[in-house]
Amino acid sequence: MRAAFDALGPWLHEPLGPDETEPDTLLSASGPHRYRAVFISDLHLGTPGCQAVALLDFLKHHPSDHLYLVGDIVDGWQLRRKWFWPQTHNDVVQKLLRRARKGCRVVFVPGNHDEFARAFVGHSFGGIEVVADAVHTTADGRSLWVTHGDHFDGVIQCAKWLAYLGDNLYEFTLKLNRHLNTLRARLGLPYWSLSAYLKGKVKKALNYVTDFEVAVATEARRRGHDGVVCGHIHRAEMREIGGTLYCNDGDWVESHTALVEHLDGRLELLQWPAVPAHSTTSSVKAGASA
Repeated sequence: MRAAFDALGPWLHEPLGPDETEPDTLLSASGPHRYRAVFISDLHLGTPGCQAVALLDFLKHHPSDHLYLVGDIVDGWQLRRKWFWPQTHNDVVQKLLRRARKGCRVVFVPGNHDEFARAFVGHSFGGIEVVADAVHTTADGRSLWVTHGDHFDGVIQCAKWLAYLGDNLYEFTLKLNRHLNTLRARLGLPYWSLSAYLKGKVKKALNYVTDFEVAVATEARRRGHDGVVCGHIHRAEMREIGGTLYCNDGDWVESHTALVEHLDGRLELLQWPAVPAHSTTSSVKAGASA
C-alpha cells in the first residue's frame, strides 16, 4: 500500500485553491475559537463510512497550533480490496496539507490500517511529519504520549487474518447501519448506531475495551508520562486509570469526535456537530474535560 502514500505526491505541490488565497481569519484569531492542539484519528479515508464532510466542517471551525493525526487516516486495508476515493476525501487531504502550509504543526502517527506509512517514519511530506509515536506537552505542563494503540491489540499482533475478518464484518455492519438510518430518517427518527449498540451489549467486547484502555494507560505510566492520547477502538473516552489520564479521541466513521487542548492546557473531548445524547455512543461525553 506504499503506492497509496506515494499517490499523495502531486497534492503536496498543488497550487493553492481559491479558499487558500483568502485571509484565514480563524487561524489568525486569538479568540475562543482557537485551540492549542487538536487530536483526531480513525478517519478511514478511502471507505464509504468516512464522514469527510463533517470532518471538513470540524477542521474549519477548530484551528490550532498543533494537529495530531493519530492513525488510521487512510484505510489501506479497504483500498487494497476496492478503490474508493471521492472528491471529499481529496478535500480532507488538501485541508490537512493547507494546515501545515499555514504554520500549524501537523504530526501523523500511522496506525494499522495505514501501516504502509510506517515505512516513511522520520520523513516529512508537504510539511506533515510522519512519526512512530509522539509526546505532546500541554500548556499546563502535562506530558501526553500520542500513539494509535494497535500495538496493544492482541488480535492485530497475533492473528492479523482475524483482524481482517473483523474489519470486513465491521464494514458490513456500517453498511447495514447506513441503510437502517436512511429508513429512520424518513420516519423522523434520530441517528442510531448499530455497531455501538452491539459493542455495548456484547460482554466480550466490553472486556476487550477495558483491557485495551488499561494496557495503554499502564504503558504510558511506565514511560513516565502523565497521560496518553490514542485511537484505534473507535470509542471516545477521557478518564483517569490508575492515576494516568487516558484519552481516546474516537473516530470519524460514527462518533465524529476529537480531543482538543485549550490555550490554558485544559483538555476537552468534543463531538461535531453536537447531537442529542441518545444518538451518541455511550462512551462519548460531550464537553468532558480535564
